[in-house]
Amino acid sequence: MLSERVSKIGVSPTLKISAKAQELKKKGVDIIDFSVGEPDFPTPEPIKKAGIKAIEENFTKYVANDGIAELKKAIIEKLEKENNVKYKEKEIIVSPGAKNCLFNVALALFQEGDEVIIPTPCWVSYPDQVKIAGAKPVFVKTKEKNDFKMGISDLANSITNKTKALILNYPCNPTGAVYSREELEEIASLCLKKNIWVISDEIYEKLIYDGEKFTSFSSLNEDIRSKTVLINGFSKAFSMTGWRLGYAAGPEEIISACSRIQSHSTSNATSFVQKAAVTALKSCFKEVEIMRSEFEKRKNFVVERLRKINGVSVSNPGGAFYVMPNIEKFLSKKYNGEMVKDTYGISYYLLNEANVAVVPGEAFFAPSHIRISFATSMKNLEEGLERMDKALQKL
Repeated sequence: MLSERVSKIGVSPTLKISAKAQELKKKGVDIIDFSVGEPDFPTPEPIKKAGIKAIEENFTKYVANDGIAELKKAIIEKLEKENNVKYKEKEIIVSPGAKNCLFNVALALFQEGDEVIIPTPCWVSYPDQVKIAGAKPVFVKTKEKNDFKMGISDLANSITNKTKALILNYPCNPTGAVYSREELEEIASLCLKKNIWVISDEIYEKLIYDGEKFTSFSSLNEDIRSKTVLINGFSKAFSMTGWRLGYAAGPEEIISACSRIQSHSTSNATSFVQKAAVTALKSCFKEVEIMRSEFEKRKNFVVERLRKINGVSVSNPGGAFYVMPNIEKFLSKKYNGEMVKDTYGISYYLLNEANVAVVPGEAFFAPSHIRISFATSMKNLEEGLERMDKALQKL
């Protein structure tokens, strides 16, 4: 009865573990949740006030399908000032979330017979979006010892005459990997040589640590700008996950196609949310830096504490708010007479034994790791990691 495309995709594994944790919480179990991929900070007050003001002024009707002019102008100014790349208004589309932007781009660019390269571990939705568009995801496995960054030779070896695009996410969900300008230039040079599109998901650009500087892929040179679609949004940097707002910037032909697709799906992003987003881009630098600084403190604590757990190794993430500890030494252990075969088993073990929710690495094509989000309080991190340590030592 259902279409063939539906059979190719599954429910997000991150939502599955979160649902189980919520179920236990309702039963009164003291769950510490390390699975959630959203900032635990409130949306900054200026943004909330701007949204309320827009509603009070009745800015609640349909607006332009591809975004209000005021917001597109603010995005253009932001990209030029902060990312050193220039765009025109027709090269910008505003959508109900960065995920929606990615989905529109997949439908606009990919088709049957195309191959799309995705470095792994990767965000759970990339492969399914590629499949829905009819294309084939091709995975390039990154290594923990290289901080989960894709090597140029690995990328080169994965390219065929069917390769249409590379999806590059940095800082990366789930690993926190960040590429240097030199590393990005190597990737750009190869993609230009092979005539490959680059979908650069930069949603975590503001959350970067250890004095590193973020380089936007489109800013490398004018040639690569013409083969890149930049994806960004407001969920992570401005703690606006529930507001659902993102944007894409790229060649006019691609953005126009995305706009046509969007006109028959979601139509415009919420009108008053777009007004609030203008304020976010123009007035919330201080709030973003406070959040970034706190995340960096948490990241340093989490990495140090995980490295004290016997049997666990972990790389130091350069950005985002996740770490991916390697728990391979705890696989094939027995719990209640049953073998803990994979990271799904470890995740449910930690949920039941330690009352700690993590996300299994298989969800991100990382079968030796789990993902921990440090987008929670230091108190929760201290208690949760102590519980994890004790539980793992029982295996």
